[in-house]
Amino acid sequence: MRPQLIQILELLEEIAPPRLAEEWDNPGMQVGCLSLEIDTILIALDPSLEALKDALKQGAQLLFTHHPLLFRSLSCLDADSYPGDVIALALKNDISIVAAHTNLDVAKGGINDQLAELFQLTDIEILQEHRDPQISEAGLGRIGSLPHPLALKDLVHRIKKALNIQQARVTGDLNQRIHRVAVVGGSGAGLLSLASKKGADVLVTGDVGHHHAREAEAIGVAIVDGGHFHTEWAAFMRFAGRLEAMFKDRRWEVTIKTYDRERPPQFHI
Repeated sequence: MRPQLIQILELLEEIAPPRLAEEWDNPGMQVGCLSLEIDTILIALDPSLEALKDALKQGAQLLFTHHPLLFRSLSCLDADSYPGDVIALALKNDISIVAAHTNLDVAKGGINDQLAELFQLTDIEILQEHRDPQISEAGLGRIGSLPHPLALKDLVHRIKKALNIQQARVTGDLNQRIHRVAVVGGSGAGLLSLASKKGADVLVTGDVGHHHAREAEAIGVAIVDGGHFHTEWAAFMRFAGRLEAMFKDRRWEVTIKTYDRERPPQFHI
């Protein structure tokens, strides 16, 4: 059977309930029709106009992204500028847009669990418990052990291969033996001190700034900055595989495709 959008939203709410999201966040349906039948989904990290055009090209009725299209209420909808152009094209072509963001970051089996598994960690635990103590098995970041200790330079090689990147920014002694690894997809340098207290030898994340790098040097914890885009993209694509398996369990006839041409923002000097 082909599920309606509302059924997919209900499944996503089981996996990553909206109450897990940060107060500033806006996960869930961004644009759409709850009764729309879905047989093809395009997965992308960002709800860009290019991603939406690819969804249209591939015959998708749903663009499912990690980052929301809308973070705040709109006072004006301009179809000639973002995000109005995305909304207008989506409505014109009956394509819905749904996001799972910080709720998926902290959820069990979500972004950070996928990242920890991608790096082959064992004995995985939550790094920072969710702010609501009544919510169990959810929190930001993960920490786990390597099956066998590795030199930092060898771990960096493994991470670059897993994230499909050519370069990573690294602080620390490249010959240091690494046992415990903390991971935070996207931007997680703010959890450096907590990672250290929990015994991490290295923190793998993105968006690492000058002051956190200096802090890492001072407390003796290495950092591997694989980039905001790449740490989330790799984990979100793995989550798509989990979602596809859940569709099959429900006998939903849905094809999941990925926006393979998506790239991180380009900065020019």
